[in-house]
Amino acid sequence: MIPFEKALPYDIVMGDIYVQECPFCGSEHVLLPMKPHEILSVREGKKKLLVFPCCHTRLTILDSDSDYLLTNTVVRK
Repeated sequence: MIPFEKALPYDIVMGDIYVQECPFCGSEHVLLPMKPHEILSVREGKKKLLVFPCCHTRLTILDSDSDYLLTNTVVRK
């Protein structure tokens, strides 16, 4: 079962990856410094360090699917 408190929903728009809201500082429509091919490599088992550009908070992405990024940190309540 997926731990939803550690799942971060994302959208891909024209080759860019966005989250609706930063779970740490609350900024809206945050462009993540990732590309869609990196999501595929995470899905295949490679971990990815993600640094949010709005507040410089770091977390590790452990897995992904077509809607969510699974992280090592609680990002939702």
